[in-house]
Formats: sequence, structure tokens, C-alpha cells
Amino acid sequence: MPHQFTYGAFPTEDGVRFRVWAPKAKEVELVINPDGQATKHKMQDTQNGGIWELVVKDATAGTLYKYTVDGKGPFPDPVSRSQPKGVHGPSQVVDASKFQWTDAEYRKVQHQADNLVLYEVHVGTFTPEGTFEALRKKIETGYFKELGVTAIELLPLNDFPGEWNWGYDGVMLYAPARCYGTPDDLRRLVDTAHKHNLSMCLDLVYNHFGPDGNYLGCFSPFYFTEKHKTPWGDAPNIDPSVQDSSEKKAQDGPSPAIQVRKFFLENALHWLHEYHFDGFRMDATHALVDDSQVHFLRELVDTCNKEAQKRIYFFAEDDRNSTKLVLPAPEGYGLDGAWADDFHHQIRVRLAGDRDAYFANFTGSMDDIVKTSKNGWFYAGQETLVDKKARGTDPTVVPTLNSFSVCIQNHDQIGNRALGDRLNHNISVEAYKAASAFLLFLPQTPLLFQGQEFASSSPFQFFTNHNEDLGKLVTEGRRKEFSGFSFFANPENQKKIPDPQAKSTFENSKLKWDEISQKEHAGVFNLYKRLLQLRGELFNAKASGSRKNLEIVKFSENSLGVVRKGEKSTFFAVVNFGGKETVNTNVSDFNLKNAKVLFTTQDESFNAGESVGVPKISEGSVDFSGPGVVFFQADN
Repeated sequence: MPHQFTYGAFPTEDGVRFRVWAPKAKEVELVINPDGQATKHKMQDTQNGGIWELVVKDATAGTLYKYTVDGKGPFPDPVSRSQPKGVHGPSQVVDASKFQWTDAEYRKVQHQADNLVLYEVHVGTFTPEGTFEALRKKIETGYFKELGVTAIELLPLNDFPGEWNWGYDGVMLYAPARCYGTPDDLRRLVDTAHKHNLSMCLDLVYNHFGPDGNYLGCFSPFYFTEKHKTPWGDAPNIDPSVQDSSEKKAQDGPSPAIQVRKFFLENALHWLHEYHFDGFRMDATHALVDDSQVHFLRELVDTCNKEAQKRIYFFAEDDRNSTKLVLPAPEGYGLDGAWADDFHHQIRVRLAGDRDAYFANFTGSMDDIVKTSKNGWFYAGQETLVDKKARGTDPTVVPTLNSFSVCIQNHDQIGNRALGDRLNHNISVEAYKAASAFLLFLPQTPLLFQGQEFASSSPFQFFTNHNEDLGKLVTEGRRKEFSGFSFFANPENQKKIPDPQAKSTFENSKLKWDEISQKEHAGVFNLYKRLLQLRGELFNAKASGSRKNLEIVKFSENSLGVVRKGEKSTFFAVVNFGGKETVNTNVSDFNLKNAKVLFTTQDESFNAGESVGVPKISEGSVDFSGPGVVFFQADN
């Protein structure tokens, strides 16, 4: 039986049932066809709790509508399933039940966390067309299967103002961005991904709404609360434990936060039921402030897993390094993983030398890279180097390392740079290949950002398409944001920062797919395919993410070794991040006796035009001519 959602517009045998939450309203009217021959229909507060309802017999899928609240408006539906004319336009009735899914068998499968490789996609810049359909066709070509990733993670899809945006200015949480396609286009995309054995994950943003097109306050003053603050202002009102002053004056009954929690919980359920997503990345969970007995995140995880009748992937973006996110209840919230950006920062500092902003809190030393990679994150409660603030919790209490999601670049770490430059734009291709190999050999859950598998030349810049007045503020704010960075302290250099409002900034961020056949890109692409094939071999050898199956040793100030232990085989990697060096591998916990060489990042098939020569391997040492990695395997 399909899930019965509390709010929204749903076709029934009697027409369409419209239901909306407006707890302080004295009158709510439904306006059918608001931009044409409009008709108004008075709604009823059927439960005397501010839940207004009406069934309209002659409404159907495709009907356009809005609501007026106490004579003001009309406003689009807060839980609209489609906004074909934009976030300020009318909502559209959608019948999700009419779509013919073909993925019933795939949805029964419980996928293994040890074999999860996330590939982050921004729909608008992944293909020239920037649509759901174009991405679906890319899946149909077998590209992702050839590459070897197991899950696609889409940046936020909730509809936003304008024609291009990262997605974090979304205001219509239930409506896929119309510039990418229709709701059925998105369903076809997910159905096709499942046909090709790809999981589909979605980035959910519940900590704030965009600055333009958010009509929640027109229906209820209780969606946000003054009792908790976030970087964006008042926090979403998901904490029913304490009512703020406006709530106390409004009523003596249950906290409105219960209804707001339901608004978000049902949003996640709608992506599960109506679009068949397999997992979620939760944006900035440190800003989901909730002091109640059962934290919102724990309820979200439990609710979705119960509804799906299997494990749904949940990963948190959270800079607190908090084990509570991933530990099971009652100690924690039970998410599957957390972004562990300390790894990215250590690698970036080591290879590119970044020292501005938060990078100043990391040394990039081999000792710190070993500690970060072995434990899960670096900061475990100690003070940060520059800020002198205690940060983090002990990661070693988490039994499996795949609970930590790591990367060498993602949309934030590229796009939040002033010029949107990628790691491969700032370091040698051999160093980039070494970093990529190190990332994908670790048992942590790796996240790749679109195009990194072929060292894309395209930046990923910050882009928006707001109205003119708001756009000017965004452009000015973007340039001021980097004034504290040494290079951009000069106002003339600030002018080099791309204008977020310019369409060219968006267009420049699109991937150039013809690059993949060019030698400097094809070599890297071949390497990524081989690295992900090796990752599959590790999975088949049952070299799991358990801490007991991993050893990481420091060889020198430039090199380290990684050991992955399986049931019948042990795999080794000798990693050199420096220049010419002979690495002595005769150290404890690293025994290459009887091990055979699998491949090196300098093999000819991975040549990207700057080859430093294949390392010379002898008993007890590896002679590198530059950055690189050598992989070995030995029978147990």
C-alpha cells in the first residue's frame, strides 16, 4: 500500500485531495488555474489543528493551483511536487503512481557498505544539456559501469530561483528543479540507474532555505524558531523540547515543531517512495539543532529504514568530527557515515601547499597523514593549530572505517575556492595520480566529484541566477569572502573572481567530455578504472573496512605503506608523495615477501604525458623517480 502523506495535492477516485498546514489562518482558499481563468474554493480546517483540506472533483494531474491565506497571496504549495513555471509560479498536481517502474528486484537488494563508491554529480553541469534525461543517457552508455563506481550522489534537486544554481538555494523541497526536467524524467533516471546496478543518493538540505522564493512563512510562523540559531539565521523548528515565545503565545497544546519535523520526515519519505532513491547525504547536520530526547537525525534514519524495509544509506556533512553521528542508538544517531574532511585537508596541504583559512590548522606531514588515514579523522578533541579550539571526538570507537567518507575533492572543496580550481589544476599529474591511488586503496568510503576520474580541465565555480538586486549582493559578498586570503587581499585580484551571476560562470563549469580521449586525460581515466577494479578485488577478497584489517606505516617524510588484509590475500601499497626517492620497505607490519606486483601508477597505460618512469622494485625497496604508488598482492 502506498504511503499516505499528510500534506500535498493527490489524485483520488473523487478528484484531487488538497491539504495544507496553516495553523494560525482563519481562512484558506484554493485557487485553481491562478494565471488564467482562476476559480477559488474555500478549504476546511478539518481537524481544528490548522490542517486545511478540500477535494476538488474536476481537478486532475496537471492542474495548476495556489493558495490564499487570510486573503493574502496566492502562494505556491509548500509541498508542491512540481513548479513548471518556477518557484514563484503555480504548483502543479502530479500523480506519481502512474509511473511504470521496472526496478522491483533491484530494490530488494541490500548493498554492502564495503563496496560503496560515491560519485557526486551536479545535474546542470555534468552534460552539455544539463538535464535528467542527458544524465540518464550517459548511464545507458555504460559509462559508470566501465568506470566502476557503485552509487551516484546528486547535488540538491529541490527547486530554486533562476535557471542555474548549485542547489543549496532551494526553496521547494518536494519539487525537482524544473530546469533539469519533469518529475517523471527524474523517475526515469533513477529507474535506469537501478537497471545498471547503480544506487542513487540525493543531497538533502534541511538546515536552511534559499533567500528568494521561500513561502513557508506565509502559511505558518512556526517553520523557524528563535530558540536556535544557524549561520543562516533562525533554525528550522525541529526541536519540540522547548517552545519559543511566539509558540507559547500561540497555543497551549503540542509544540508546532512536531508538525515541522513531519514536514521534513515526509520529504525524505517522498524521495524514497515517489523517486526510489537509495540514500541521502545530509547537508550541514551541525545546523540541525535539536535538544529533544530523540534527535531529528535518529528519527529520520529509523523512519526511512522502517519504510524501506532495508538499510537506506545516510551520510552526514558535519565539521564537528562527532562519532555520535555514526554510532548506533542509543549512543548515536545511526547514520552510515560522516564526511571526514580532515583527510582532504591534509592531502591538499601536503601536495598543493594551501595555508589560507582552515588549511592553516593542518600540517600535511606524513605523520599526520598516517594518523588521519588510520583513525578516520585527525582532530579527536585536541585544540586546532591556529584557532586554538578543541574539535572532534575519538574516531577509534567507530569499529569500521567505511563509516568515514573521504575525498581529495568534492563540490565544496572545489567550488568554495575563489576560482573553482580542481586539485589537478594545482599539482603535477603524477602527484594527482598518487593521491587518487591512495584515496581509492583505503577502506574508507570514497567520494569522487564529477570529472576527477579524467582530470577534467573544467573548474566548478560558484554560480547563481538570482534576481538583479539579490544577485548584486551575492556578487559583492562572494568577492568580500576572499578578502582575507593573501592573494585576494588586493582589490584588483578580487576582480578575477568569477561573477556568480554570469551565465558564463555556469557554462565554464560544465564537463568537456571530448577530453577523455586526449592522452593527458585518458591515462588518468585508465588509472581510475584500474583502481576501482582493484577496489572490487579487495571487496571480493573480504578485505573489509574493519580496523583490524588495516595497517598504515610511515617509511619516510615523503612515503608511507598501506596494508589491506583479506581472508586469502593481503594487498599492499607503497605510496610516495615526494620526488626521487628510494623507499626502504623493510619495516615491521609491512612484509612484501612472496608478494607480486599488481601495477604502478606510472605504468604506460596510465601515462598522462608527464611520466617520471616506472619505479624500480627490488627486494626490500622501491626506487621512485617522482610521486607514485606501487601495488602488491600476496597469498595468506
